[in-house]
Amino acid sequence: MNATQLKAFHAVARQGSFTRAARAEGLSQPNLSGQVKALEEAYGVRLFERRGRGVELSELGRKLYAITDRLYALEDEAQALLAGSKALTIGHLRIAADNAIHAMPIMAELKRRHSGVSLSLAIGNSEAVLRQLADYHADVGVTAKRPSEPRFHAIAYRRDRLIVFVPRAHPLAGRESLGVRELEGVDMVLREPGSVTRAVFERAMAEAGVRVGAIMDIDGREAVREAVGSGLGIGAAFAREFVPDDRFVAIPVPDAAFDVGEYVVCLEERLRLTAVRAFMRIAQEMAE
Repeated sequence: MNATQLKAFHAVARQGSFTRAARAEGLSQPNLSGQVKALEEAYGVRLFERRGRGVELSELGRKLYAITDRLYALEDEAQALLAGSKALTIGHLRIAADNAIHAMPIMAELKRRHSGVSLSLAIGNSEAVLRQLADYHADVGVTAKRPSEPRFHAIAYRRDRLIVFVPRAHPLAGRESLGVRELEGVDMVLREPGSVTRAVFERAMAEAGVRVGAIMDIDGREAVREAVGSGLGIGAAFAREFVPDDRFVAIPVPDAAFDVGEYVVCLEERLRLTAVRAFMRIAQEMAE
């Protein structure tokens, strides 16, 4: 097997793009593309599915990437050992989170301790975070959905709780709290299916035997806020992520099962990576 071709495959798989991989490796894109193509032709396989300007790993490509990821992680560890230190001085860590608010304290502390590391952050709902980890598009995740699969390593990080919020002109705006049954028949504006906000809200309503009115699905927190501000319904958000805004009033619902945990997650096999271990260690130190 040609080691140069294998490394080219790994770079593209890690970056999710021939352009970004070529830039990261200091190679021309044609050179990198040629190496990957030669590897595919040598074994008569397809490792990537071309999607417009981007690429996705094929099923075989995902299996190969799981191997090369372990291979090059061990190579990094060997280099650190031979250098006489495991200090984290260079590298790039890809973080996926369902909310930047939970991820930022860990990222800031990691950067304070290891200034040579570069970081990137992708925001999506909890299902998207776990999918990015599983597909090797992210190294660590911060999410309110604890994975059940044994391939994941998870640390309990924070607790949070849903609140509902209304415009200041809303009839409920003067209330200090609501009972869960007062949501019966009320129109709601909620995050898209797949988000933990939506899942926690619907589970709590089912447990309380409450049937809300019409539900408007909105993709993204900011869009939910704008819909609530336009009078399309009452919104729901986690207290930590609810940004104070003169347009809205946040109202707790004490008797609703609105509690949820926030977790820091990675694939077990990626704990070999020095940067991943550092991120997880800081999260453990910060855990409530």
